Amino acid sequence: MTATKTNPGRFFEDYRVGEVIEHAVPRTVSGGERALYHALYPARHALHSSDEFARACGLPESPLDDLAAFHIVFGKSVPDISLNAVANLGYAEARWLRPVYAGDTIRASSQVIGLKQNSNGKTGVVYVRTTGRNQHGLPVMEFARWVMVRKRHAEAPAPETVLPDLADAVAPEALVIPGGLDFSAYDFVQAGEPHRLSDYALGEIIDHVDGVTIEEAEHMMATRLWQNTSKTHFDATPREDRKRLIYGGHVMSMARALSFNGLANAQVIVAINGGSHANPCFAGDTVRAWSEVLDTAPTQAPGVGAIRLRLVAVKDGATVGALRSGDGKYLSDVLLDLDYWALMPV
Repeated sequence: MTATKTNPGRFFEDYRVGEVIEHAVPRTVSGGERALYHALYPARHALHSSDEFARACGLPESPLDDLAAFHIVFGKSVPDISLNAVANLGYAEARWLRPVYAGDTIRASSQVIGLKQNSNGKTGVVYVRTTGRNQHGLPVMEFARWVMVRKRHAEAPAPETVLPDLADAVAPEALVIPGGLDFSAYDFVQAGEPHRLSDYALGEIIDHVDGVTIEEAEHMMATRLWQNTSKTHFDATPREDRKRLIYGGHVMSMARALSFNGLANAQVIVAINGGSHANPCFAGDTVRAWSEVLDTAPTQAPGVGAIRLRLVAVKDGATVGALRSGDGKYLSDVLLDLDYWALMPV
């Protein structure tokens, strides 16, 4: 007799609103994560590249890139939330609550906050709020996301529909500024660009110019780096087109890194107001990016202001500034629409 000890992952009908799921395998981070992150993406923001620059800005050392911390927390949740996902659909109410430094150990938990079966009866959308904590039990970040998950049995009864009430944006006063952050003696030469918060106008569109062609090997290395086990990123057999879906976070990090050209001083991501993976990305696609300035706000930290940006990742050849068609749907060459707050010198 053969005993079954493997875990096929959760399916849509396995979730219950209100349940809290503690995710397995805490992870201690080191400078290796930073080096690999910078090898995978053209990431050059000075605060995450130089201990000396970070110390001059009031921090004890250079923290892990904000999106790298996000990927680690996200990856912890995948075996319990999106192992059987069709696609990760979007984000809301994400806040970075304290920096992650080399030596920190990160773990995560998620609470199911909503469920909605799709009309085809074969899939449903699961809404969760995920929190990452360090070795002291202190939260380092939190975010809501929703993901389309397969049903184990199409004939299984649909759960009661519960849709969470999620804010359209994180209020500026709810942004958490890293303790000690001080841009009053900010070194613009070392940062790479002279532009400060007052140089950006509401509605301004910034073409980040550069592009990177996505490769199978790099995306799979990145996804494994974050211990993201979602089958759709590795196993080509379930898809009719026999393609691996590029992890949406890979596109996020690529677009954020490309945004350095024009937003080199947007040093710290402190919140994601909303985000959508508008269309799938596959190996061979060339990713480019543009940003729109949506808002600015003061903070209590010396020399530090907040800028709200829309970061749009597109396939090569897309028109800068073009997002939706006349019917309100995303254009087919739009990959990512990310609305976030960042900190920069005033």
